[in-house]
Amino acid sequence: MRRFATWTTGHRKTVIIGWIVALFGVGAIAGSAGSAFSEEFKLPKSDSQEAFNLLETKFPAQSGGSATIVFKAPGGVESPAIKREMESVFAEVAEVPHVSEVASPYSGEGAAAISKDGKIAYATVQFDEIGKKIGKANVEKVISDSQAAAGDGLQVELGGQPIEEARAEEGGDSSFAIGLLAAIVILLITFGSVVAMGLPLVTALFALGVGLSLVTLGTHIFDTAEFAPQLALMIGLGVGIDYALFIVTRFRNGLDDGLEPREAAIAAADTAGRAVLFAGITVIIALMGMFLLNINFLYGVAVAAALSVLMTMIAALTLLPALLSIVGRRINKLRIPGYGRHAGVDATGWWYRWSLIIQRRPLLSMLVSGGLLLALCIPTLSLRLGSNDAGTDPSGTTTREAYDLLAEGFGAGFNGPFQIVAALPEKGNDEVLAELSKTLEGEEGVAAVTPVTLNEQKNTGVFQLYPTTSPQSVDTTKLLDHIRNDVIPPIEAKTGAQVHVGGITAIFEDFGNAISEKLPLFIGVVVLLSALLLMTVFRSLLVPLKAILMNLLSIGAAFGLIVAVFQWGWGASIIGVDGTGPIISFFPIFLFSIVFGLSMDYEVFLMSRIHEEWEHRQDATLAVTRGLALTGRVITAAAAIMVTVFASFMLGEDRIIKLFGLGLASAVFIDAVIIRSVLVPAIMQLFGKRAWYFPEWLGRILPKLHVEPGEGDPSPTGEHPVVPQAD
Repeated sequence: MRRFATWTTGHRKTVIIGWIVALFGVGAIAGSAGSAFSEEFKLPKSDSQEAFNLLETKFPAQSGGSATIVFKAPGGVESPAIKREMESVFAEVAEVPHVSEVASPYSGEGAAAISKDGKIAYATVQFDEIGKKIGKANVEKVISDSQAAAGDGLQVELGGQPIEEARAEEGGDSSFAIGLLAAIVILLITFGSVVAMGLPLVTALFALGVGLSLVTLGTHIFDTAEFAPQLALMIGLGVGIDYALFIVTRFRNGLDDGLEPREAAIAAADTAGRAVLFAGITVIIALMGMFLLNINFLYGVAVAAALSVLMTMIAALTLLPALLSIVGRRINKLRIPGYGRHAGVDATGWWYRWSLIIQRRPLLSMLVSGGLLLALCIPTLSLRLGSNDAGTDPSGTTTREAYDLLAEGFGAGFNGPFQIVAALPEKGNDEVLAELSKTLEGEEGVAAVTPVTLNEQKNTGVFQLYPTTSPQSVDTTKLLDHIRNDVIPPIEAKTGAQVHVGGITAIFEDFGNAISEKLPLFIGVVVLLSALLLMTVFRSLLVPLKAILMNLLSIGAAFGLIVAVFQWGWGASIIGVDGTGPIISFFPIFLFSIVFGLSMDYEVFLMSRIHEEWEHRQDATLAVTRGLALTGRVITAAAAIMVTVFASFMLGEDRIIKLFGLGLASAVFIDAVIIRSVLVPAIMQLFGKRAWYFPEWLGRILPKLHVEPGEGDPSPTGEHPVVPQAD
């Protein structure tokens, strides 16, 4: 690591020019290639995927997405004027590219699409493609053509997955600006210097610029969801500034110890840089572990977040040392009076005194902080996965209004129909579908069943089933399981037909089941690899076990807060969450991987300094005291930046980004304030010298890696070797 830092600082102009070329070069390539985001769910061997595949091959006109035009007229939707106006709308919408059919409520089979009081009706718009393949312009034309009829008491709203995707707003720009502004303020308070504040920001922005361009290019390789760049931006901004913050702090400490600027930059990269490298690798391992789940929807988002972390890590280890070696002692220029003064490790330091307080009563500190974390974990026991329907969209949006109108006129279940698809045993033999349709009509929890539609070859049929309950209701999930497990199998056995249940509700249910099945494998692999890395670095058995337990506690506490806010509705209105419901199926896997990695960051930064002190002094108590005193301030500042950046993303419209914002912000806050500041010092004090026990046989098996400086490198005593001067 030291040789690498010597090279980057010795070739600083080459490094800086390389980053500038990468920023504009990769950006230009990404701009010319464009993006290819996809929201497609592909779940091999799932029932909903089989339904989609059958429609795609046998009934392509019915295999695409669908939207709903919902309209309300106080005077009745069947009045001549309203009927004439809406039929004109349906005719225009039918001409939009990729619209294969518009099922009008005024047709012979559409009477069921008019509410009993005659004031609300809906038309179903069937597309022959899904997701981005429909084309945003085509979806927007469907919206504009439909809503052009609104007025004079006629209300027209639209719902459905294609409309949801077109409506989705990217609240990332304003959130990013707020997060960046907050980071500037915290860095100014921490460093007290405009120059010192600017270096972490410049480094992070360069890394994000290259990283997001790579994410754009990656959309052509992996199926990548629309929210992936926002998530990558959120993580990259927080992690990037954090990594740079630790290195800049160590650089300033080196200058205070009398090192020359280039020597201080090398020492910072060789100490804090090692921790950055290790922490970044653990985050990337946790994210890339999602490939174990074999769910393509997760790949693109995982790669996007991993690329963001990778580029911020590389920038912190290359670009930042090069800049530091140029800036030198001018890093303290443009000072703000009263802020950022260096505080040594002495009896007057706040973190030193705090460490002594914890170490005097380690058992009490452990029980109180551990008990608080366990209390925060309690709501996690009520975690329910599922899909979020349009009932959780912000009030006033057309999707939310369409949802409310359908629920008012027909019942909540009309917002998430099941799609029953059957491959017929013989051409034209639709008796199986007629029998199935009649059977399902009599089932408890079924509101309505549409007429059966056959394809041109008469070998595949499809119809819609509307539950009485909303898509995110537990009763809807029970109905789905009952249909699949109890109703369909006897009919298949009797007739030889192959029947599948699809639709967005079924897709999310299958998605959640697929994740649940492989979640133990994913968690086991990530935890095992992280434990092995920690053992390799710290040469200890207890330290990795403690780290794993602490990380799981912070994740559990974050999940507890998520359940309390998004599922129970506690304080939901404060962050603009309108409507409660289950946690979207794929969220836990992402939160676990990201939070596990980020929690490991602070573990590495704190424990590497404690280990460094232990290696030089062999005094377990003093190592904990000095380790916390030397890192407490910078970890707190880093956590404050991360919390603020993540929390700022809760200001956007997207519910998923709000989920991530609250989950990540709360996890980092809990980790820095409770775990690293109280629980870890207390446990390490209780462990004493036993914390560093490591069997000799295991030491011979595992390779030796160092997060702290190796022999001959700068030590806490201030000794350092001579560094060759740059050309």
